[in-house]
Amino acid sequence: MLSLRSRSLSRISAARKRTAMAGITARMPLDEQRRANLANWEDRVPIHIGPDGYELAQFDDSAHLSRVVRFDVPGLGDLAGLDVVHLQCHIGTDTISLDRLGAKSVVGYDFSPAAVAAARALADRAASTARFVLGELYDAVDVLGAEQFDLVFTGIGALCWLPDVEAWAEVVARLLRPGGRLHLREGHPMLLSVDDERDDGVIAIEWPTFGRTGATRFEEPISYEGDGTRLAHPTTFQWNWSIGEVVSAVLRSGLRLDLLREHTTVPWNALDGVMHEVPPLGEWELIDRPERLACTYTLQASKPRTLQATKPL
Repeated sequence: MLSLRSRSLSRISAARKRTAMAGITARMPLDEQRRANLANWEDRVPIHIGPDGYELAQFDDSAHLSRVVRFDVPGLGDLAGLDVVHLQCHIGTDTISLDRLGAKSVVGYDFSPAAVAAARALADRAASTARFVLGELYDAVDVLGAEQFDLVFTGIGALCWLPDVEAWAEVVARLLRPGGRLHLREGHPMLLSVDDERDDGVIAIEWPTFGRTGATRFEEPISYEGDGTRLAHPTTFQWNWSIGEVVSAVLRSGLRLDLLREHTTVPWNALDGVMHEVPPLGEWELIDRPERLACTYTLQASKPRTLQATKPL
């Protein structure tokens, strides 16, 4: 699943209205937030596979990889012989790209029926052996089985849709075989807290930087990809998990932290007017002193041969 990723020249700031509602959404039942998010993602799928969407025709080239996976290739290592699961896979572009890197098997997992159907259609079109399964993130172990995978891949724009990062980490740990590993690249909470609607060039903090404070409600009439078709269900709820919250969750699940690296680039033009595209992968960073703003981060962790969960600090 991808949320804030875009190949277009801007996020949907011209059509976005955010309301900081941490206190209000904390009192709203999580199942209501989940229903709102699911309805929103169901609306996005036909837009993302349509004109000006994800450019699925590129997958007719058997060598084509998604932009996200191209960035991750150096850190993924050799996938030969590995069983891989891609959590929150949306319409499968990154999943199929992982399959093309030589994994033994690849499973994409998502909560949207429309997305899973689209992913299966894309796999057929791309002659990919990737398999796609429908299910809730927190039910993944029950659906897919415990200790079935050597690699859990979580692409950019995924954690912000989850109300409980600790439970996510526990799912990852239980899916992995002993010796298996997690690869996560995510939007940096520093970037996601910046006001992206300013037009004066000032980098200003506007939104929460901690997921534990509750969800932020978004009203987004159009999606980040596509032809501008309006969404029938524009309301979403998202959580900006801090680096500390994510790392702590990973450690408490019993995984070992192997790498944490922050990047000045992001796969979409997150701050229109103050970012430019940089080669060779077409990512974006600040024009002026890009070292001022961490935009994404990569986290890698592994499951020890003997798993011992860490007690809460």
